[in-house]
Amino acid sequence: MNRTSESAPTAAGRLRRIEGRHNPLVKQVRQAFARAELTEPGDCAIEGLHVVEEAIRSGLRFRAVLFRESAQTLADRLLPQMGTHVETLLLPDKLFDGAVPSENPQGVAALVRLKEYTLEDLLERVQLGPVIVAVGLQDPGNLGTILRSAEAFGSAGVVLGEGTVSRFNSKLIRASAGSVFRLPLVVAKAELESRLEELRAHGVRLIATSSHKGMPLDQSQLDRPAAIFIGSEGAGLPKALLARMDETVAIPHSPRVESLNAGVATSIVLYEAARQRRGPQGIKP
Repeated sequence: MNRTSESAPTAAGRLRRIEGRHNPLVKQVRQAFARAELTEPGDCAIEGLHVVEEAIRSGLRFRAVLFRESAQTLADRLLPQMGTHVETLLLPDKLFDGAVPSENPQGVAALVRLKEYTLEDLLERVQLGPVIVAVGLQDPGNLGTILRSAEAFGSAGVVLGEGTVSRFNSKLIRASAGSVFRLPLVVAKAELESRLEELRAHGVRLIATSSHKGMPLDQSQLDRPAAIFIGSEGAGLPKALLARMDETVAIPHSPRVESLNAGVATSIVLYEAARQRRGPQGIKP
């Protein structure tokens, strides 16, 4: 017999078929997506081929991977990149679709363990680039864009303040294009204002952003350690927080436009900060 003609075992052979929606792992995935929070063991639910591949590339630890029956060929592409300790489940299409938030699922979801950071971790990196502080930012697409730009332009990390969308939101994760897995993120709710002096004690300037009033962005000094505060899409930063800032910067733009999208505005500020740090040569590719 010609052995080269025999079929090689596939990664899909590792899949364990699950039929019931009450399976504990399926329930954890469904609840984590619905609530935009971690599972009880502390894992984050993610979905989509590109998102799962970014999690692999980012070196995250996988607890489980779930495949839609009609997309089980994805197992041959993804499972060889993961350890054998990962639980691998195959779900009927209807069961998979009921567990994930997408209207048109790509056929793969997973539970991964995200890296944890503290404000002290960000302070150790603040010489590399500004810390972004999001306060009351509700749109997951905007925050995902901010995370992507923060990684692209060398931010020290991002602090998520009171009223800001959960970092476990599936739309945020997708919009970040993997940056949420690699960029240091810190959740600081009620204690944020109490830690402002801690930032100052480390030589960090507190800079607010505004649509109209403030120092023109190109005249500001962003090549020094700074924390740049971004407010909600509608109301901006709370007045009490604004009063404690060292400076306010504004992006000059046409008066015909009331304001810029929060994700776009933050990206412009991050680009300018990176340009100033690089000097006359600008940002290197």
